[in-house]
Amino acid sequence: MAVGVIVSTGGGKQHPGKMTPFVFLTCLVASSGGLIFGYDIGISGGVTSMDSFLSRFFPSVYKQQMADSSTNQYCKFDSLLLTLFTSSLYVAALLSSFLASTAVPVYLSEMAPAFLRGTLNIGFQLMITVGILAANLINYGTASIKGGWGWRVSLGLAAVPALIITIGSLVLPDTPNSLIERGHDEEAKAMLRKIRGTEDIRAEYDDLVAASDEAKSVHHPWSNILQRKYRPQLTMAILIPCFQQLTGINVIMFYAPVLFKTIGFGSEASLASAVITGTVIVLGTFVSIATVDKLGRRALFLQGGTQMLISQLVVGTLIALKFGISGAATDVSKNYASIIVLFICFFVAAFAWSWGPLGWLVPSEIFPLEIRSAGQSINVSVNMFFTFFIAQVFLTALCHLKFGLFYVFAGWVAIMTAFIAFFLPETKSVPIEEMVLVWRKHWFWSKFISDEDVHVGNPEAADDRFKDA
Repeated sequence: MAVGVIVSTGGGKQHPGKMTPFVFLTCLVASSGGLIFGYDIGISGGVTSMDSFLSRFFPSVYKQQMADSSTNQYCKFDSLLLTLFTSSLYVAALLSSFLASTAVPVYLSEMAPAFLRGTLNIGFQLMITVGILAANLINYGTASIKGGWGWRVSLGLAAVPALIITIGSLVLPDTPNSLIERGHDEEAKAMLRKIRGTEDIRAEYDDLVAASDEAKSVHHPWSNILQRKYRPQLTMAILIPCFQQLTGINVIMFYAPVLFKTIGFGSEASLASAVITGTVIVLGTFVSIATVDKLGRRALFLQGGTQMLISQLVVGTLIALKFGISGAATDVSKNYASIIVLFICFFVAAFAWSWGPLGWLVPSEIFPLEIRSAGQSINVSVNMFFTFFIAQVFLTALCHLKFGLFYVFAGWVAIMTAFIAFFLPETKSVPIEEMVLVWRKHWFWSKFISDEDVHVGNPEAADDRFKDA
């Protein structure tokens, strides 16, 4: 049953809205776009830890990682071709993002009522984590298939999430924003009534029309996004996805089996440990879903960043104590390895309720309609570029920087946490079309936005609402 609320927004306006079964199911189907992204992240690291896959495609790496413990453990998997296999998946995503903008987070933000936008948008990140967990479970199961066929099954099953996305795209309705932009006003009103669960949609509809009219006056969004008044959004579109990857999370998820194998786990045990981290990231995402629209974005960013910083420092130190500079080690005890896994799980959990979902949510909700396509394209392109770059250099960096690599990531986490503390305003429950008011009242970003740049709400009346932004 739908639950009714009145959402108070800047400028003294109120937008009625409800969580309806229709909007929930629509967002659930749209979120399935994250499945294949997560599956690709999880599956690539798993198959590259399988002996049958390595011996067939990367025989030099296979011989190297089969060496005795006196070999430099940091460099056991150092191979340009191996990392290229893992990271090349994101080159295609980088190129396609300029055309598709990666449509799922924007779609979710436009369909969701403002007071539930965080919860519903994080469905995308939840599906990514489900895809990662599914891949880890499949890798664990297929690794024991006799005859070396396990990696073939793991890679082939990527067709399943692809099929789900294809079918889902055929049944999803257009958002009210999209309908208004294409001139289907009556259909937009009908869709707005359906997804809000109320007939009282006039105020929100008028705001959407005003945003659409302003967007139509912009003929070159790629050049317009460089204007001074869009400096806050452009900065976030570049730095948030960049920082998300510089947490080091994807190298943990890409190479979890490889990493665990490096620190002393056997092949099967390393895959089992990857299943554990995959489970943690799913559970952590549920924490974010439950709290993001209550505690806000900033609180999760700051708490998660602090926990990730501590975890990275501890993991780096534990690896340093065991392997030192040389990388040679005696057998790693089960208890010692378990402690490392525990702190990796602390890191993964913190990411799962902070930078993981919020790295997609915040950029998708801050762009005005007139630059939304360009802004989201930049956001996703930066994300895919750094995903590719970090995945490509990780194993080489691990070989050269050794345990210091974890300290490097810890340093970046400290920087990004400070950035959030000083420069990201709270966007919780603010309608997308009124987000400009948040920037207008921010201590730093207000210098880039004049009252003439605000075309919705009342900048003066928004003072109380956004005074803490």
